[in-house]
Amino acid sequence: MKAKADHKLFLEQLSFQPLSLAYPGLGFGWGGGVPGAQFGAPSYSLFPQFYQFSISCPQAEEIVMLRRIRVVGDSATIVSEKNSLPNRNSIRGFEVIDEIKAKLEEACPQTVSCADILPLAARGSTVLSGGPSWELPLGRRDSKTASLSTSNNNIPPLNFTLQNLFTLFQRQGLDEVDLIALSGGHTIGVARCVTFKQRLYNQNGNNLPDDTLEKTYYYGLKFVCPKSGGDNNISPLDFRSPVKFDNLYFKLILWGKGLLNSDEVLLTGTVGNTLELVKAYAEDENLFFKQFAKSMIKMENISPLTGFIFYSLL
Repeated sequence: MKAKADHKLFLEQLSFQPLSLAYPGLGFGWGGGVPGAQFGAPSYSLFPQFYQFSISCPQAEEIVMLRRIRVVGDSATIVSEKNSLPNRNSIRGFEVIDEIKAKLEEACPQTVSCADILPLAARGSTVLSGGPSWELPLGRRDSKTASLSTSNNNIPPLNFTLQNLFTLFQRQGLDEVDLIALSGGHTIGVARCVTFKQRLYNQNGNNLPDDTLEKTYYYGLKFVCPKSGGDNNISPLDFRSPVKFDNLYFKLILWGKGLLNSDEVLLTGTVGNTLELVKAYAEDENLFFKQFAKSMIKMENISPLTGFIFYSLL
């Protein structure tokens, strides 16, 4: 009877204990935590082996890698980011994320969060395109709410000045080195005509093009992006190797062939040491790869939603 009572007491205690979707206290040093935690609540860390150790889904990363990751998009749980102004009618690949999520639900129902699928897919697409890999901290929970205004405020518009970019990145705990390295992600992907049309026809409100554009590149862009119409026509961010993750993006900037205004200000801006960093990454691809990986880990640790979800075992 005592054993039965002790077992019942254990279950009663356990029913008030949260069973984690972000495994606590293993000391891997990947950050995380519970924002706004009170009453001495513990801190729960993200760590790379989360799905091996804390929850039974050891095949999670393999499933993500085996899907044909074409373009990393977004998930229905953060629909606001899909419709934010910088992303509207632009980001592609949502169906790939949905496909990955469906496969993971078959293998491990209600286990792997969309908030973890996105960085896993980002790393996978980088590796499959010839770029670096990194140890990815995992264990995020999905948010049940989304804010379009927050998304609009946190995603940098493509016409931001260098100072604007610095301010926005610093607000998230990222520095100048992170800004330049993460901008190197533009080595892959395309942009719509509407995002760079101003540079071609009215950069400074004087009906003239951006004079920092290399002339041959400028005339080629005009063919793709006419002054009137064609807003949804696309051009590669890195026209020399648009599907390969490399450091050509930085070389193109130095040659006056950066597509977006936010690319070009890395060369022409007068704040910080951006030009020196662009030159360094243009000269040394391994240096860029190493810093890109570090900055991705840093970015992936920006205020993750972690902690416990309560289940009753009675």
